[in-house]
Amino acid sequence: MIRVGIGTDRHRLVFGRKLILGGVQVEFGKGAAGHSDADTLTHAVIDALLGAAGLGDIGHHFPDSDPNWKDADSIGLLAETLELLKGANYLPVNVDASIHLEQPKLGRLKQEMSGRIADALKIPRHCVNIKAKTGEGMDAVGKGEAVEAIAIALVESIPDK
Repeated sequence: MIRVGIGTDRHRLVFGRKLILGGVQVEFGKGAAGHSDADTLTHAVIDALLGAAGLGDIGHHFPDSDPNWKDADSIGLLAETLELLKGANYLPVNVDASIHLEQPKLGRLKQEMSGRIADALKIPRHCVNIKAKTGEGMDAVGKGEAVEAIAIALVESIPDK
């Protein structure tokens, strides 16, 4: 059986925080505000995977009210999500995601992000596709006030042995 899930995440951009996307530190004067490392891309991927497997959402498994997740590395949360998937008898097949960010341009960093996510999920790097879009000056993203990500994930049930 195959299943598809969608995930979204959005964080305000603030001074005094690092900008982490897909497990990669992006050089920029602002970072995403949040309880963990606020890795918007990885959070969207986690939600897409959890949704595909019918396992709820990131807030259920890694709540921001729990001090254990304060400043947590979201790639580590993604690796834990893989274990949750396996426990529910699913494995990830592929991920497609878009980052919405006015500045900075992400260019080649998208390949590094894809690699970090693929490695955490133990799938081939070509099975993780990352795209970047601007907000064209509209809404909080376009005004440089926020970063947003949308992800779609495909999972398949683990074959019986």
